[in-house]
Amino acid sequence: MNNTHRPVLLAEAVTALINGPLISDQNTKSNIVVIDGTFGRGGHTQALLKNLPPAARIISFDKDLDAIAVAKQINDPRFTIVHDSFAQMDQYASAESVDGILLDLGISSPQVDEAHRGFSFRREGPLDMRMNTKHGFTVAEWLEQAPVEEITHVIKTYGEERFAFQIAKAIVAKREEGLSPKTTTQLATLVANVVRTREAGQDPATRTFQALRIFINRELEDLELGLKAALKLLKPGARLAVISFHSLEDRIVKQFYQAHARVEIPRGLPVREKDLPQSALEIIGRVKPSELEISENPRARSAIMRVAEKRMEVSA
Repeated sequence: MNNTHRPVLLAEAVTALINGPLISDQNTKSNIVVIDGTFGRGGHTQALLKNLPPAARIISFDKDLDAIAVAKQINDPRFTIVHDSFAQMDQYASAESVDGILLDLGISSPQVDEAHRGFSFRREGPLDMRMNTKHGFTVAEWLEQAPVEEITHVIKTYGEERFAFQIAKAIVAKREEGLSPKTTTQLATLVANVVRTREAGQDPATRTFQALRIFINRELEDLELGLKAALKLLKPGARLAVISFHSLEDRIVKQFYQAHARVEIPRGLPVREKDLPQSALEIIGRVKPSELEISENPRARSAIMRVAEKRMEVSA
Protein backbone atom coordinates (compact mmCIF):
# COMPACT_ATOMS: atom_id res chain seq x y z
CA MET A 1 0.00 0.00 0.00
CA ASN A 2 1.08 3.60 -0.61
CA ASN A 3 1.53 5.21 2.78
CA THR A 4 2.66 8.67 1.70
CA HIS A 5 -0.80 10.12 2.27
CA ARG A 6 -1.83 10.81 5.87
CA PRO A 7 -5.61 10.87 6.23
CA VAL A 8 -6.89 13.88 8.15
CA LEU A 9 -9.17 13.51 11.19
CA LEU A 10 -8.86 9.73 10.87
CA ALA A 11 -9.87 8.69 14.40
CA GLU A 12 -12.52 11.42 14.61
CA ALA A 13 -14.15 10.40 11.31
CA VAL A 14 -14.25 6.71 12.22
CA THR A 15 -15.62 7.51 15.68
CA ALA A 16 -18.31 9.79 14.24
CA LEU A 17 -19.65 6.96 12.06
CA ILE A 18 -19.09 4.05 14.45
CA ASN A 19 -20.87 5.92 17.25
CA GLY A 20 -23.93 6.48 15.09
CA PRO A 21 -27.03 4.84 16.57
CA LEU A 22 -27.33 2.26 13.77
CA ILE A 23 -23.73 1.02 13.75
CA SER A 24 -23.35 1.15 17.53
CA ASP A 25 -26.50 -0.96 17.92
CA GLN A 26 -25.25 -4.53 18.36
CA ASN A 27 -28.51 -5.92 16.98
CA THR A 28 -28.00 -4.52 13.49
CA LYS A 29 -24.25 -4.98 13.01
CA SER A 30 -24.61 -7.89 10.60
CA ASN A 31 -26.36 -5.65 8.05
CA ILE A 32 -24.02 -2.66 8.06
CA VAL A 33 -23.22 -0.88 4.78
CA VAL A 34 -20.80 2.07 4.84
CA ILE A 35 -19.72 4.27 1.92
CA ASP A 36 -16.33 5.98 1.76
CA GLY A 37 -16.92 8.43 -1.07
CA THR A 38 -13.26 9.35 -1.53
CA PHE A 39 -10.90 6.37 -1.24
CA GLY A 40 -7.72 8.39 -1.85
CA ARG A 41 -5.02 6.06 -0.56
CA GLY A 42 -7.35 4.08 1.66
CA GLY A 43 -6.60 5.46 5.12
CA HIS A 44 -10.20 5.99 6.17
CA THR A 45 -11.40 2.84 4.41
CA GLN A 46 -8.78 0.67 6.15
CA ALA A 47 -9.62 2.17 9.55
CA LEU A 48 -13.32 1.54 9.01
CA LEU A 49 -12.63 -2.06 7.99
CA LYS A 50 -10.74 -2.57 11.26
CA ASN A 51 -13.69 -1.27 13.27
CA LEU A 52 -16.56 -3.00 11.49
CA PRO A 53 -17.77 -6.59 12.02
CA PRO A 54 -17.13 -9.47 9.59
CA ALA A 55 -20.53 -9.23 7.91
CA ALA A 56 -20.31 -5.49 7.22
CA ARG A 57 -19.70 -4.02 3.75
CA ILE A 58 -17.75 -0.96 2.63
CA ILE A 59 -18.19 0.59 -0.82
CA SER A 60 -15.50 3.12 -1.74
CA PHE A 61 -15.43 5.50 -4.70
CA ASP A 62 -12.65 7.36 -6.49
CA LYS A 63 -12.23 9.03 -9.88
CA ASP A 64 -8.44 8.64 -9.80
CA LEU A 65 -7.03 5.56 -11.55
CA ASP A 66 -3.96 5.59 -9.28
CA ALA A 67 -6.26 5.38 -6.26
CA ILE A 68 -8.16 2.52 -7.89
CA ALA A 69 -4.87 0.63 -8.37
CA VAL A 70 -4.10 1.04 -4.65
CA ALA A 71 -7.62 -0.05 -3.69
CA LYS A 72 -7.28 -3.26 -5.68
CA GLN A 73 -4.47 -4.31 -3.33
CA ILE A 74 -6.95 -4.60 -0.45
CA ASN A 75 -7.83 -8.25 0.03
CA ASP A 76 -11.00 -8.11 2.08
CA PRO A 77 -14.33 -9.62 0.96
CA ARG A 78 -16.19 -6.83 2.74
CA PHE A 79 -14.66 -4.17 0.47
CA THR A 80 -15.75 -2.97 -2.97
CA ILE A 81 -14.05 -0.22 -4.98
CA VAL A 82 -15.92 1.73 -7.66
CA HIS A 83 -14.18 3.85 -10.31
CA ASP A 84 -16.64 6.73 -10.30
CA SER A 85 -17.43 9.98 -8.52
CA PHE A 86 -19.27 9.83 -5.21
CA ALA A 87 -21.78 12.11 -6.93
CA GLN A 88 -23.07 8.91 -8.55
CA MET A 89 -23.24 6.83 -5.37
CA ASP A 90 -27.01 6.48 -5.61
CA GLN A 91 -26.43 4.40 -8.76
CA TYR A 92 -24.64 1.75 -6.67
CA ALA A 93 -26.85 1.44 -3.58
CA SER A 94 -30.56 1.48 -2.82
CA ALA A 95 -32.42 4.27 -1.08
CA GLU A 96 -32.23 4.06 2.72
CA SER A 97 -29.81 1.10 2.64
CA VAL A 98 -26.64 2.75 4.00
CA ASP A 99 -25.59 3.07 7.67
CA GLY A 100 -22.88 5.70 7.28
CA ILE A 101 -21.21 7.86 4.61
CA LEU A 102 -17.84 9.61 4.75
CA LEU A 103 -16.62 12.21 2.25
CA ASP A 104 -13.02 13.43 2.55
CA LEU A 105 -12.85 16.23 -0.02
CA GLY A 106 -9.96 17.78 -1.92
CA ILE A 107 -6.86 16.03 -3.22
CA SER A 108 -4.48 13.52 -1.69
CA SER A 109 -0.78 14.07 -1.01
CA PRO A 110 0.36 11.65 -3.78
CA GLN A 111 -1.63 13.62 -6.34
CA VAL A 112 0.25 16.77 -5.35
CA ASP A 113 3.62 15.05 -5.01
CA GLU A 114 3.54 13.34 -8.43
CA ALA A 115 4.64 16.03 -10.88
CA HIS A 116 3.12 14.39 -13.94
CA ARG A 117 -0.39 14.91 -12.51
CA GLY A 118 -0.01 18.69 -12.81
CA PHE A 119 -1.56 19.63 -9.46
CA SER A 120 1.50 21.30 -7.93
CA PHE A 121 2.87 24.72 -8.85
CA ARG A 122 6.13 23.75 -7.14
CA ARG A 123 6.90 20.80 -9.44
CA GLU A 124 7.44 20.94 -13.19
CA GLY A 125 4.87 18.85 -15.00
CA PRO A 126 2.20 18.93 -17.69
CA LEU A 127 -0.70 21.23 -16.84
CA ASP A 128 -3.25 18.45 -16.43
CA MET A 129 -4.99 18.42 -12.99
CA ARG A 130 -7.64 15.85 -13.97
CA MET A 131 -8.46 13.35 -11.25
CA ASN A 132 -9.73 10.96 -13.90
CA THR A 133 -7.00 11.10 -16.54
CA LYS A 134 -9.17 9.15 -19.00
CA HIS A 135 -11.88 11.77 -19.14
CA GLY A 136 -12.32 15.45 -19.97
CA PHE A 137 -10.09 18.40 -20.83
CA THR A 138 -6.74 19.04 -19.19
CA VAL A 139 -6.23 22.52 -17.75
CA ALA A 140 -3.78 23.30 -20.57
CA GLU A 141 -6.36 22.30 -23.20
CA TRP A 142 -9.04 24.42 -21.56
CA LEU A 143 -6.77 27.47 -21.30
CA GLU A 144 -6.02 27.11 -25.03
CA GLN A 145 -9.60 28.01 -25.95
CA ALA A 146 -11.44 29.62 -23.02
CA PRO A 147 -12.30 33.35 -23.39
CA VAL A 148 -10.90 35.82 -20.89
CA GLU A 149 -14.33 36.29 -19.26
CA GLU A 150 -14.67 32.57 -18.54
CA ILE A 151 -11.14 32.25 -17.18
CA THR A 152 -11.76 35.29 -14.96
CA HIS A 153 -15.01 33.78 -13.65
CA VAL A 154 -13.38 30.44 -12.81
CA ILE A 155 -10.38 31.93 -11.01
CA LYS A 156 -12.49 34.45 -9.11
CA THR A 157 -15.32 32.08 -8.19
CA TYR A 158 -13.38 28.92 -7.29
CA GLY A 159 -10.15 30.54 -6.12
CA GLU A 160 -11.53 33.73 -4.55
CA GLU A 161 -8.59 35.45 -6.28
CA ARG A 162 -8.92 39.25 -6.44
CA PHE A 163 -6.45 39.46 -9.35
CA ALA A 164 -8.50 37.01 -11.45
CA PHE A 165 -9.09 39.40 -14.36
CA GLN A 166 -5.43 40.37 -14.60
CA ILE A 167 -4.37 36.71 -14.51
CA ALA A 168 -6.91 35.79 -17.20
CA LYS A 169 -5.74 38.68 -19.41
CA ALA A 170 -2.12 37.56 -19.03
CA ILE A 171 -3.01 33.96 -19.96
CA VAL A 172 -4.88 35.05 -23.08
CA ALA A 173 -2.09 37.45 -24.06
CA LYS A 174 0.43 34.59 -23.88
CA ARG A 175 -1.93 32.42 -25.89
CA GLU A 176 -2.16 35.03 -28.62
CA GLU A 177 1.65 35.01 -28.79
CA GLY A 178 1.56 31.23 -29.27
CA LEU A 179 2.90 30.75 -25.73
CA SER A 180 -0.15 29.41 -23.88
CA PRO A 181 1.04 27.77 -20.63
CA LYS A 182 1.53 24.04 -21.05
CA THR A 183 3.32 23.22 -17.79
CA THR A 184 2.72 23.91 -14.11
CA THR A 185 5.78 26.12 -13.72
CA GLN A 186 4.92 28.16 -16.81
CA LEU A 187 1.52 28.98 -15.33
CA ALA A 188 2.91 29.56 -11.83
CA THR A 189 5.50 32.00 -13.21
CA LEU A 190 2.86 33.84 -15.23
CA VAL A 191 0.64 34.21 -12.17
CA ALA A 192 3.56 35.33 -9.97
CA ASN A 193 4.30 38.11 -12.47
CA VAL A 194 0.73 39.38 -12.16
CA VAL A 195 -0.04 38.90 -8.45
CA ARG A 196 2.10 41.57 -6.84
CA THR A 197 0.82 41.29 -3.26
CA ARG A 198 1.23 37.98 -1.51
CA GLU A 199 -0.54 36.52 1.51
CA ALA A 200 1.88 35.55 4.25
CA GLY A 201 3.15 32.02 3.71
CA GLN A 202 1.18 31.51 0.49
CA ASP A 203 2.54 31.18 -3.04
CA PRO A 204 0.87 33.68 -5.41
CA ALA A 205 -0.25 30.76 -7.64
CA THR A 206 -2.10 28.95 -4.83
CA ARG A 207 -5.56 30.36 -5.47
CA THR A 208 -5.33 30.06 -9.27
CA PHE A 209 -4.25 26.41 -9.12
CA GLN A 210 -7.01 25.66 -6.60
CA ALA A 211 -9.60 27.29 -8.84
CA LEU A 212 -8.53 25.47 -12.00
CA ARG A 213 -8.40 22.11 -10.21
CA ILE A 214 -11.88 22.56 -8.71
CA PHE A 215 -13.31 23.68 -12.05
CA ILE A 216 -11.73 21.03 -14.28
CA ASN A 217 -12.89 18.24 -11.93
CA ARG A 218 -16.36 19.70 -11.24
CA GLU A 219 -15.63 19.31 -7.54
CA LEU A 220 -18.31 21.64 -6.17
CA GLU A 221 -20.96 20.28 -8.54
CA ASP A 222 -20.02 16.75 -7.46
CA LEU A 223 -20.24 17.77 -3.81
CA GLU A 224 -23.75 19.16 -4.20
CA LEU A 225 -24.89 16.05 -6.07
CA GLY A 226 -23.13 13.78 -3.57
CA LEU A 227 -24.82 15.40 -0.57
CA LYS A 228 -28.24 14.93 -2.18
CA ALA A 229 -27.42 11.31 -3.03
CA ALA A 230 -26.18 10.67 0.51
CA LEU A 231 -29.39 11.98 2.06
CA LYS A 232 -31.37 9.62 -0.16
CA LEU A 233 -29.18 6.58 0.61
CA LEU A 234 -28.88 6.94 4.39
CA LYS A 235 -31.20 4.96 6.64
CA PRO A 236 -33.00 6.95 9.34
CA GLY A 237 -30.49 7.16 12.18
CA ALA A 238 -27.46 6.86 9.89
CA ARG A 239 -24.68 9.45 9.85
CA LEU A 240 -22.97 11.57 7.21
CA ALA A 241 -19.48 12.98 7.90
CA VAL A 242 -17.86 15.42 5.45
CA ILE A 243 -14.26 16.69 5.75
CA SER A 244 -13.59 19.85 3.77
CA PHE A 245 -10.42 21.88 3.29
CA HIS A 246 -11.50 25.30 2.11
CA SER A 247 -14.33 27.74 2.60
CA LEU A 248 -16.19 27.01 -0.65
CA GLU A 249 -16.62 23.32 0.19
CA ASP A 250 -17.39 23.95 3.86
CA ARG A 251 -20.02 26.56 2.99
CA ILE A 252 -21.86 24.10 0.73
CA VAL A 253 -21.82 21.39 3.43
CA LYS A 254 -22.88 23.79 6.20
CA GLN A 255 -25.74 25.23 4.16
CA PHE A 256 -26.93 21.77 3.09
CA TYR A 257 -27.02 20.57 6.69
CA GLN A 258 -28.80 23.71 7.86
CA ALA A 259 -31.37 23.57 5.06
CA HIS A 260 -32.32 19.98 5.91
CA ALA A 261 -32.22 20.48 9.66
CA ARG A 262 -34.79 23.28 9.47
CA VAL A 263 -38.54 22.84 9.20
CA GLU A 264 -40.37 25.65 7.41
CA ILE A 265 -43.87 26.36 8.79
CA PRO A 266 -46.10 28.86 6.93
CA ARG A 267 -46.49 32.02 9.00
CA GLY A 268 -49.76 32.24 10.94
CA LEU A 269 -50.59 28.54 10.56
CA PRO A 270 -51.81 27.11 13.91
CA VAL A 271 -49.64 24.02 14.51
CA ARG A 272 -49.20 22.17 17.80
CA GLU A 273 -45.61 21.20 18.65
CA LYS A 274 -46.41 17.49 18.55
CA ASP A 275 -47.77 17.92 15.00
CA LEU A 276 -44.64 19.59 13.62
CA PRO A 277 -42.97 17.64 10.81
CA GLN A 278 -39.56 16.20 11.66
CA SER A 279 -36.50 17.67 9.95
CA ALA A 280 -34.51 15.41 7.62
CA LEU A 281 -31.20 15.91 9.44
CA GLU A 282 -29.98 16.51 12.95
CA ILE A 283 -26.66 18.37 13.05
CA ILE A 284 -24.33 16.47 15.37
CA GLY A 285 -21.41 18.86 15.34
CA ARG A 286 -18.25 20.27 13.81
CA VAL A 287 -14.74 18.89 14.46
CA LYS A 288 -11.35 20.46 13.75
CA PRO A 289 -7.92 18.80 13.94
CA SER A 290 -5.98 18.97 17.19
CA GLU A 291 -2.83 21.05 17.50
CA LEU A 292 -0.89 17.78 17.63
CA GLU A 293 -2.33 16.56 14.33
CA ILE A 294 -1.64 19.91 12.66
CA SER A 295 1.97 19.86 13.88
CA GLU A 296 2.44 16.33 12.52
CA ASN A 297 0.48 16.91 9.30
CA PRO A 298 0.32 20.58 8.19
CA ARG A 299 -2.22 19.62 5.48
CA ALA A 300 -4.75 19.18 8.29
CA ARG A 301 -4.57 22.87 9.24
CA SER A 302 -7.62 24.01 7.26
CA ALA A 303 -9.73 20.85 7.68
CA ILE A 304 -13.26 20.91 9.13
CA MET A 305 -15.45 17.86 9.57
CA ARG A 306 -19.20 18.36 9.83
CA VAL A 307 -21.37 15.46 11.03
CA ALA A 308 -25.14 15.08 10.67
CA GLU A 309 -27.62 12.30 11.30
CA LYS A 310 -30.60 11.29 9.17
CA ARG A 311 -33.79 11.76 11.13
CA MET A 312 -36.65 10.83 8.82
CA GLU A 313 -37.56 9.21 5.55
CA VAL A 314 -36.81 11.39 2.56
CA SER A 315 -38.48 10.86 -0.79
CA ALA A 316 -36.23 10.19 -3.78
